[in-house]
Amino acid sequence: MLLSSFSKKLIEAGCDEAGRGCLAGPVYAAAVILPKDYKNELLNDSKKLNEKTRYKLRDEIERNALSWSVASYSPVEIDEVNILVASIFSMHRALDKLIIKPELLLIDGNRFKSYQNINYECIIKGDGKYLSIAAASILAKTYRDDYMIEAHCKHPYYGWNTNKGYPTMQHKLAIQKYGLTPYHRKTFNYHLQLKIDF
Repeated sequence: MLLSSFSKKLIEAGCDEAGRGCLAGPVYAAAVILPKDYKNELLNDSKKLNEKTRYKLRDEIERNALSWSVASYSPVEIDEVNILVASIFSMHRALDKLIIKPELLLIDGNRFKSYQNINYECIIKGDGKYLSIAAASILAKTYRDDYMIEAHCKHPYYGWNTNKGYPTMQHKLAIQKYGLTPYHRKTFNYHLQLKIDF
């Protein structure tokens, strides 16, 4: 069972991102403020859940959260600042959209940049430890998946309906054959990535 909160008194927002390791598509981030007494035995790191469960939990999170939001950084913006900074700034964008101002931020991972002087805790593998971070991981993952499935309709050769932009063999072979699309991150070292596997 994941922990419901880090602090008993402060309003906490859990934050996580999805798509950091992808070759194509935006990086998405979510911020979620859950009630202090919130419980859900199914809620966990989105990577440990199947697709059906993730979407079921997304509905549950959106109904029960005190506030939630999702934001993204485009491939062009990622190329301008690098993927680590884009991941952090997409979290900032998600926090901007919350209707309740948090007093403490719980960040999945070990890197963050201060947001509006609000105290924060970086928690490695936090999406498997705290409910609010797990909830954020599910929202970021599912909304990004929706985006990539829609993008797949425009560029079906890359298999984004199944790989969601990650560097699968199908995706890399399609890049070799058809080149890059506007959805691809141009600063990724494609030559090195492709060379490793061929």
